[in-house]
Amino acid sequence: MLHVDSALLDLTEWLCRRFQVLTGRTNVWLAFQLTNFSIVVFFVWAGMHFVIGGRAFRIALAAFCGGLLYLLTQTLFKVPVETYENNEYRRVSRGFRNPRRVRDALLRIAFLTFSLMLFFPVLFVYQYPQVLAVLNLGVSSFIVAHGLTVLTTVMLYLLACDPLPPCPGTVREWLRALVPARRVPAAVPKD
Repeated sequence: MLHVDSALLDLTEWLCRRFQVLTGRTNVWLAFQLTNFSIVVFFVWAGMHFVIGGRAFRIALAAFCGGLLYLLTQTLFKVPVETYENNEYRRVSRGFRNPRRVRDALLRIAFLTFSLMLFFPVLFVYQYPQVLAVLNLGVSSFIVAHGLTVLTTVMLYLLACDPLPPCPGTVREWLRALVPARRVPAAVPKD
């Protein structure tokens, strides 16, 4: 499994570098956006269950989501993504590899295994939702949980990559070439 992890990490890093050359955005920025997306998906899912849940469930869910939102404002939302990118640029400019490549290997492998092992049960549940109806479980809960697991796996791989030095991005340059430059009108002297 270490070889699969290493190959996926190399592929992810290659894709992130191509993405950075095209857009000028790093893997850190992309991981940050995926994190925000997974947070939105979780809170939408929690909101849907809040509407259909009982009173005790609503209280517990509201307390959990409130605590989670507080922790997010104290950690993730406190520091802008540019700070994380600058730290990565500094580390790479000193010639150091990303410590997450080695440190998070077991966590990435666990999430990758979990994502792959649950793919077929999720596919089965999606094809035959009556199985979960017998067990009194919701199909949406099962699918959203697997989706969040896959997003976390992708995010772990993105965070273990090394970015290229800062670059403007070729897509921006192409777009700037298409849009004619605006001329600033000359100032009209006042009498």
